[in-house]
Amino acid sequence: MYGDPATIRKILTELGDTWAVVGLSNNQDRAAYGVARVLQRFGKRVIPVHPKAETVHGEPGYASLADIPFKVDVVDVFVNSELAGPVADQAVAVGAEAVWFQLGVIDEAAYGRTREAGLAMVMDRCPAIEIPAL
Repeated sequence: MYGDPATIRKILTELGDTWAVVGLSNNQDRAAYGVARVLQRFGKRVIPVHPKAETVHGEPGYASLADIPFKVDVVDVFVNSELAGPVADQAVAVGAEAVWFQLGVIDEAAYGRTREAGLAMVMDRCPAIEIPAL
């Protein structure tokens, strides 16, 4: 398990409400679109991070985490596992408090690096599934 209940609760309730969602675009068929909407309903500010830098759910998008001109608390990762590790490293570099890899996104080395850097981390879970249970 890559996210114990205490870490999940901490990320969702204590670490801040600004979430960068990497892979979020206006494609309504993608899971990121629906998950971002759920996060917003639970009071999170969702910042789209995608090469297209589209405005999604009323929030302007950015092409990369480094382009966001304010602090991000949690980085929610919707890219495939091969690309997820570098995103986790970028989350550390921008000073995020936590990284969340979505269902099916697994990179054990990135999980270890991120935890070693002091960030909370959950992998292979979905916050839209976890947050209503809180």
